[in-house]
Amino acid sequence: MTPPSGNRFEDFFADDAYVLLKNHLYNYLLRRRAVRKCLPAEMGELVLEVGSGLSPMTEASDRIVYSELSFPALRTLKSRQGRGIYVVADAVRLPFKSGSFSQVICSEVLEHLPEDGPALHEIASVMKPGGSLILTFPHRRSYFAGDDRFVNHFRRYELEEMITNLAEAGLKTVEIQKVLGPLEKITMLSVISLTPLFNRSQNGKQEEKRNQKALSSGFLITLFGWLNRLYCIPVWLDARLFPRSLATVLLIRAVKQQ
Repeated sequence: MTPPSGNRFEDFFADDAYVLLKNHLYNYLLRRRAVRKCLPAEMGELVLEVGSGLSPMTEASDRIVYSELSFPALRTLKSRQGRGIYVVADAVRLPFKSGSFSQVICSEVLEHLPEDGPALHEIASVMKPGGSLILTFPHRRSYFAGDDRFVNHFRRYELEEMITNLAEAGLKTVEIQKVLGPLEKITMLSVISLTPLFNRSQNGKQEEKRNQKALSSGFLITLFGWLNRLYCIPVWLDARLFPRSLATVLLIRAVKQQ
């Protein structure tokens, strides 16, 4: 597997259409729902979200620390939701004291890092003993394809591999959930395959400006949101019906050893 080059996400963060539509996507909505169900009802202590990007898993709160390598992403996120603590930081060099957090969220981050082991050890180091990590990740190496390369994935994971990686960082897996199934993979491959056609249909800057203006229309944003919410239903059912071995995204809750 050849690692992808460049940082596509810096381009995405500067794209108005991406910023407008990202948080309406069905796969983001289902992933966020799964993560939030694992969080305690009351979060009295600080919670760290590693690699939040533009799409955090948590509700805006003064108790949430949003950590992200991209300054443009954090700037945009802060301007949109305001509440929270925003820290520009690399996941492999977190600028927090040991034992600072009882809850850490790391959703769809490790696969974007050239070396994921140091990041897991950093995450474990800033967790309190007995604290929980909620982690989501793309499952099955055999699923690695064009959609992964498009979003700058270095890898996908086997479940046992991830459990081992967590154990080596001092984190014990206590819960495993299916988040997305094969239908999500088929959908993303289909969408990515149509991207070149969409790009070729752009005829100069004037048409691009018209498209961006159309995307900013409240009606189209609402329509896009409702279509994605409706599509959540078959995608959710797909994940429930297929065995865990075929899941495309898994969630693990792991606890730091005392």
